Amino acid sequence: MRGRKETPIRLAKGLRANQTDAETVLWNRIRNRQIDGHKFARQVPVGSYICDFVCRERRLVIEVDGGQHADSAADVVRDWYLTGEGYRVLRFWNNDVLGNVEGVLITIQTELRG
Repeated sequence: MRGRKETPIRLAKGLRANQTDAETVLWNRIRNRQIDGHKFARQVPVGSYICDFVCRERRLVIEVDGGQHADSAADVVRDWYLTGEGYRVLRFWNNDVLGNVEGVLITIQTELRG
């Protein structure tokens, strides 16, 4: 594979095949227009970033993060870029999704209605 560049689409396909437990739990609750009829896609390239979940019609990005994202300067830059592209960004910790998915869903629903 020397010289072969990973495209955002190829990377996104790999990430979809290897979701974290928290991403799987959330995806099973937001897919198929389960939140007020809003469509979400998973592992979506936006510029040079791949977002966990995106509702294009409402310009909402949802990121599900593990401990490696604590105090991440890279996430600040990423959020700044996405905001500049017209997206709102919601971030949830893995343990929030796994331990309180209903609360996470209420937060998402509130943001979609806002």
